[in-house]
Amino acid sequence: MRISYSRGSILIDHVENPPDWITYDERIGSFRAPAYKYGEILKIYKNAEDNVFENKEINLQHSENLRSYQKMAIAKWVENDFGGVVVLPTAAGKTHIGMDAMGRLKTSTIIIAPTIELVQQWRSRLESTFGIEIGQIGGGLKDIKDVTVCTFDSAYLMAETLGNRFRFLLVDEVHHMGAKKYMDIGRMFASPYRLGLTATFERTDMLHEDLEKYMGGKIFEMGYEELREYISSYEIVRIPAELEEEEEREYEINHEKFVSYLRRHRITMRGPWDFQKFIMSSWNPEGREALLAWRRARKIAFNARVKRDIVRYVMNKHKGEKTLIFSDDTESAYMISREFLIPCITYLTPGPERKMYLDMFRKGEVRALATSRVLDEGIDVPDASIGIVLSGSGSTRQFRQRLGRILRPADGKKAIMYEIVARGTSEYGTSKRRRKGVPVSVDDDQEE
Repeated sequence: MRISYSRGSILIDHVENPPDWITYDERIGSFRAPAYKYGEILKIYKNAEDNVFENKEINLQHSENLRSYQKMAIAKWVENDFGGVVVLPTAAGKTHIGMDAMGRLKTSTIIIAPTIELVQQWRSRLESTFGIEIGQIGGGLKDIKDVTVCTFDSAYLMAETLGNRFRFLLVDEVHHMGAKKYMDIGRMFASPYRLGLTATFERTDMLHEDLEKYMGGKIFEMGYEELREYISSYEIVRIPAELEEEEEREYEINHEKFVSYLRRHRITMRGPWDFQKFIMSSWNPEGREALLAWRRARKIAFNARVKRDIVRYVMNKHKGEKTLIFSDDTESAYMISREFLIPCITYLTPGPERKMYLDMFRKGEVRALATSRVLDEGIDVPDASIGIVLSGSGSTRQFRQRLGRILRPADGKKAIMYEIVARGTSEYGTSKRRRKGVPVSVDDDQEE
């Protein structure tokens, strides 16, 4: 019996009484199985002639000093036959777990990350840790080496050809694999060793079931409350922002128009799926007007004029400390950038410009950055200590990731996350939802 790889499938020349996931393909006269079943095939057919991977040991010498919980995570991964997902909050050192796993396996490895900033961070960290050249796919590069970092998009587009190149599939921010097309990465790669890293499993789709199939399921999880000694001390302060009279009047008109539509059509908003139902129902003129009213009300709350005064107050209070200002939309990020003459990073910012701003921020040449959702993931700045949430979604994952941007430990550091919330608007409910499961030391509104 011979097994080989072909475009996301494992081909087997002859099988007697195959399981139902091995099918016969009459076009090629061979049996076929999904590539991710490669490890299982080897366990069932131990004497098969294996032509899927090139046998090659990679010299990955390192001296990682893992924390106790990181050692526990690695032990669970080994127990689970070198597969599974580790859930740890941002700033808890998931990268160290990934590198320790690589050092144990000493085999060809692909590290997949969602943003070019994360890809570049992985590449830099791996080169300094292992002392070898690291390949990169994405960001205009296609340099494939025994250890390669890659964006999700590139891994998806090249899954058929990369699928038997790397024995170890290491996926950072693995929750992104919940997107249907990215699941092809897990399905078409033959890698028998798999590790997913993420700050939270929170999604509204069937991510858990799919990750169980392609990555091995969740094997280890800890939250901020269990890791207090390993992260910077912090507090979360919510500052209410009073709408101006004109803003309040406009908000109420638009919010009531939106809520009235929901009442008439008996739509209850309990989560993202309910909002999707609302969007689907807004194809008629009445629904379209309700959607526009919702957007207008949201924009008023997000961009209340007094919020800029509060940002100015917070920045003056923490003058000299590195500050990240998060908004939910690009327009707000650029507004803050213009108002305070600080760099802004959004999805529109070209790669080289992003890198320049982040380097300037790390070196202290600029002390503040404005950003929309694009930096919720993918920035590693150990000495950033102040975060300001100008606006955001109700996603706990997003809030944890933003908080994690300022929690990397440093001597004498105390981090503060400020939430600026428009009083009397739906932002208060949004703030409550995103804080669920995030331990806080200050939870009452602060009159600043």
